Amino acid sequence: MGQDFRNTNTLWASVLVTTWLRLGLETAIICPGSRSAPLTVAIAQQPQISAVPILDERSAAFFALGAAKRSQRPVLLVCTSGTAGANFYPAVIEACESRVPLIILTADRPPELRDCASGQTVDQQKLFGHFPNWYAELALPTLEGLPYARQMAVQTWRRSQSPESGPVHLNCPFRDPLAPLAKPAVQALQAGFDEASFFDHLTPPLALTIANSLAEAAPILGQWQACDRGLIIAGPAQPPQPRAYCQAVAHIAQVLGWPVLAEGLSPLRNYASLNPHLITAYDAILRQPDWAETLIPQQVLQLGPLPTSKVLRQWLQRHRPLGWQVEASDRNLDPLHQRCRSLRLSVEQLALQMKHLVNNPDWDYRAVWSQRDRQVWQHLAADLQGIEAFFEGKVAWLLSQYLPPQTPLAIANSMPVRDVEYFWQPGDRQIQPFFNRGANGIDGTLSSALGMAHQSRSSVLLTGDLALLHDTNGLLSSQQLQGHLTIVLINNSGGGIFETLPISQFEPPFETFFAMPQQVDFEPLCAAYGVSYERITTWPQLQQAVSNLPDKGMRLLEIPTDRKRDRQWRQQLLDGQWDHGSQ
Repeated sequence: MGQDFRNTNTLWASVLVTTWLRLGLETAIICPGSRSAPLTVAIAQQPQISAVPILDERSAAFFALGAAKRSQRPVLLVCTSGTAGANFYPAVIEACESRVPLIILTADRPPELRDCASGQTVDQQKLFGHFPNWYAELALPTLEGLPYARQMAVQTWRRSQSPESGPVHLNCPFRDPLAPLAKPAVQALQAGFDEASFFDHLTPPLALTIANSLAEAAPILGQWQACDRGLIIAGPAQPPQPRAYCQAVAHIAQVLGWPVLAEGLSPLRNYASLNPHLITAYDAILRQPDWAETLIPQQVLQLGPLPTSKVLRQWLQRHRPLGWQVEASDRNLDPLHQRCRSLRLSVEQLALQMKHLVNNPDWDYRAVWSQRDRQVWQHLAADLQGIEAFFEGKVAWLLSQYLPPQTPLAIANSMPVRDVEYFWQPGDRQIQPFFNRGANGIDGTLSSALGMAHQSRSSVLLTGDLALLHDTNGLLSSQQLQGHLTIVLINNSGGGIFETLPISQFEPPFETFFAMPQQVDFEPLCAAYGVSYERITTWPQLQQAVSNLPDKGMRLLEIPTDRKRDRQWRQQLLDGQWDHGSQ
């Protein structure tokens, strides 16, 4: 659609939006408000943009975050002036920490209406501090400044993805009229405007490359290949091409002859046949003191962030092997302050550098890891199968086996993400895990999942009750969802994660101020928002429900559990005394 020549504000806003559209914009999330009207009108007039209206700004920001994670491209997020933008803050932090591209547009009053008690006006300069990749305030709209507006839109798009992905913040002041009221002087310019000349140079940018350390990596490959006690640790990852990532890791492991410890949030567990030496029961293995001592590595190759497991982290911190971090960005991913060097390149680039190297023979070290892993999984699978009462960990285990292939799965923080690490069984269902592990908060859990599910395959959210209740305004977006989301709700009447901490032994104040149980009946809550509800009473019922996902709408599957009993079961399963006599 052509530019909107009704007045200066509409033309200005349409130049911005057209520029982003030409660069590849697909999705915009719009919050209501008057000051942002020129932006909203410009977006709404572009049928190629999926424009989603969301009432609550915090929910909207997390919806945009989920949509950007799914699409791997920037999503536009728009709000009016005043405190509206402040509600974006938690999602901006998560986008920064997890490297998700968002373009945040906060409409604002013009300078003459600031600091004079004008309504709905706050200081929006650098509202999000240092978290955005980039901040700028646009000039007030003028006809002469249209090329400048176009350039700023290009810069904003680029800065959201380079040198690494993240949020950018553009503060956008507008004078009246905010509505698209016709101004003849502006309309008269339409006949002389050459749209092709103004926009045709804009095309989606080529894939961005980051300066890497291939030259630095080359001399150390021989050092790695000579090491017979090396370990690859693959942490949380959401690569654009999961299969290519898993193939790259498999090649690195084969060349080095090292086992791969794969976090539950890594795609590796869902492409397991590509890597025959995948180790996924490492948390339980390292809880056995004699096993842990015999498996101490000499070198560790860390791919991305460390896994969640505290047991693994404590083991590494205790023994401090020589480490190598593979990460394309400049982030510091070493919370343990180890003896570590950083290689600034992607996993795929490292595998390419090792393309012509001869595979190492199987080291005994890898064989021992593999044997321990088989032992633990044999016991875990049998024990989980035998649990008849509802147990949180068994839910994650069953999802790994019964979700339809390639299902996008959002995983809430606190206990769900840990149960996935402990009990997600390796397989080849190509499940796509999504998560907010940048800041690890529970805020925005539902809204992020809705954004992930929007215009995607039928999707699933695994969450606890407190994380869901913290974001119930996300249910307002259920009518905007194009696709389907099934919420698998673990209702253990409080914060199950706190049951694992020392504070749980102090009552009072534990139950009231830490576990904080809520008295919410989820069935009428779902009814109020038009969300389908089903209470799960048997394991076969759950298996059937998650094996067949609807095509559209939302539904909630509530699974009641006992968090204190779950803590005991989790401890018994993971701390079990395995057969130490077998070799």
